[in-house]
Amino acid sequence: MRISIPISAFVAAIVGFGSTLAIIVAAADAVGATQIQTASWVTAICLAMAFETAWLSWRTKMPVISAWSTPGAALIAASSGFTINEAVGAFLVAGVLLVLTGLIKPLTQLISRIPASVASGMLAGIVVTFAINAAKAVPSDPWLILPLIGAFFLVRLYNPALSVLVVLVGGGLAAFLTGRVGNLPVPELSTLTLIAPEFTLTATIGLALPLYLVTMASQNLSGLAVLRAAGYNPEPGPLIGVTGLFSVLSAPFGASTTNLAAISAAICTGPDVHPDMKERWKTGPFYALAYLVFAAFGASLVAVFAVLPPSLIVLVAGLGLVSSLANALAIALKDEHHRMAATIAFVVTASGLTLLGIGSAFWGLVAGLVVLVLESLKKG
Repeated sequence: MRISIPISAFVAAIVGFGSTLAIIVAAADAVGATQIQTASWVTAICLAMAFETAWLSWRTKMPVISAWSTPGAALIAASSGFTINEAVGAFLVAGVLLVLTGLIKPLTQLISRIPASVASGMLAGIVVTFAINAAKAVPSDPWLILPLIGAFFLVRLYNPALSVLVVLVGGGLAAFLTGRVGNLPVPELSTLTLIAPEFTLTATIGLALPLYLVTMASQNLSGLAVLRAAGYNPEPGPLIGVTGLFSVLSAPFGASTTNLAAISAAICTGPDVHPDMKERWKTGPFYALAYLVFAAFGASLVAVFAVLPPSLIVLVAGLGLVSSLANALAIALKDEHHRMAATIAFVVTASGLTLLGIGSAFWGLVAGLVVLVLESLKKG
């Protein structure tokens, strides 16, 4: 076996985990999760990713890589007014919707028919707040933040995938050496904590439905596209259904949804992994092994994040979503005929509007689709 197979898998796992863990922590904070519940969230979602990646890669003999929904986590982090119990209820509903999507082919087709411009406008509205907050972090600690921003853009010139990880590791080290870090926690193995779900209409419409739509439109469809671009032709239903099933199983422990990976998958599916595409599926088990390690030490990793400077966490979360924001804006504004609808979806989502207890992501999508329908009537 070529050494490039485990190396590619471990790089994909480390980049995916390290560059977006801050967003998961922010999501947990937004719904009022305790540190123990946050650790359970991280542990459960890592276990779900490990098992579904190992199973799907072995079963299909394709490099089917899963990830947590980074835009979904950003959506949760940008929400307000929900408890951790309501969030768990929403995660269960979103997971069930993903399972149904995998089982009922027309559902996948229906989601794929949502205009990419409007869906991307909504996604851009979700993540833009994090990018803005990263810029706002500069005055709070310029001597720490400004060099890290410079390092981010410098590293991006040569290796975009590692740029956020460099900021996280470099910033943590700099904060520790300059006395900005609290007492480091004692390493400990993770445990899972059951969290009772609470099902409410506002959480279902304002959190579960947008989470499902974001996961499908910006993650699963992109993940399928990455596989197809690498020369594979997977059947979408089983892949989406399995990730949905593991999302349902992990939700009672606080975990948000998992889905097909795009960026991490790209690292594991190219010819650099192995010239024979039939051999690349072996990255899946190694990727799964890395996430089993992350799951085992999830509590310690969350505890480390808890003692880092808040400005550093805000910066890492913001920089981790800059590329998502740029891509979403590019897609949202690409089609001249959908540009106004996409802009409205972006503005309403970014506004943080809450109406009838339902958050702005849902209303942004609705507003964008309404404008699109109105403009189509005018043309008709």
